[in-house]
Amino acid sequence: MIRAFIFSILIGFLPGFAIAQAPQAADQLVQGITTEVIGIIKKDKEIQSGNSKRIQQLVESRVLPHFNFARMTQIAMAVNWRRASAQQQQALVAEFKTLLVRTYSNALSLYRDQVIDFKPLRARPEDTEVTVRSEIKQRGQQALALDYDMEKTSQGWKVYDVKVGGVSLVSTYREDFAGQVRDAGIDGLIKVLVSKNRQLEAKARS
Repeated sequence: MIRAFIFSILIGFLPGFAIAQAPQAADQLVQGITTEVIGIIKKDKEIQSGNSKRIQQLVESRVLPHFNFARMTQIAMAVNWRRASAQQQQALVAEFKTLLVRTYSNALSLYRDQVIDFKPLRARPEDTEVTVRSEIKQRGQQALALDYDMEKTSQGWKVYDVKVGGVSLVSTYREDFAGQVRDAGIDGLIKVLVSKNRQLEAKARS
């Protein structure tokens, strides 16, 4: 349960802002919005009951502007990113983004009574990349580290990787992607991602 809940936190802690906010430290941003979103999840009976349409809408409206999916895809592709054409790179980013968002959506309804403990941020004011560290705690289970790698951009702080128990979420796809490229090329990998996304979409509708 606690590992599955991790995915809901990944998409839940950064809702979109309709009004521009004053600049914040990355950890303050994550901590403040996490508290807010958990409150929303607790009250939203449709999310808790697993309403796939409601969950998808929540993900699309709140997560997309705050994750750097291009960089996430580049990390997952490793050396094969440079071998892809601009058109292939665009397709890879779109399909990988869809895959991650749908994966997160499937887990968003799993929040129960987990507690999130944020650690002091170890960073200098001039740093443009930081790691926000936290732990997910649930009664009767061992605490699990959850770290956000973030970069400061002109649009604010954005997530480009998440580490669960010290393991990079994005890098877990690297070996699979490399194998697909070896077997069927970059276009073959894109077809596999398209197929997976269609399967997830069909499952959500069933």
